[in-house]
Amino acid sequence: MKLSEIKKGDQALVTKVNGDVLALKLFEMGVLPGETVSLENIAPFGDPIAISIGESKLCLRLEDAAHVEIELREWKE
Repeated sequence: MKLSEIKKGDQALVTKVNGDVLALKLFEMGVLPGETVSLENIAPFGDPIAISIGESKLCLRLEDAAHVEIELREWKE
């Protein structure tokens, strides 16, 4: 599944980031395999999206989020 397909409130595990240059930029922002990501907000017209990853919040265009592969998780608290 791609990060661009996540629903608001869902949490997922980043499994892979595709694209050489884009992957480097996302890695520098903390979007790394093994990190937990959740969708916080969606812009009024659907693009960009705001995500939480680690202790950071980021805004990503859907085009960039489509390069991030995730695995949805059921989190128990």
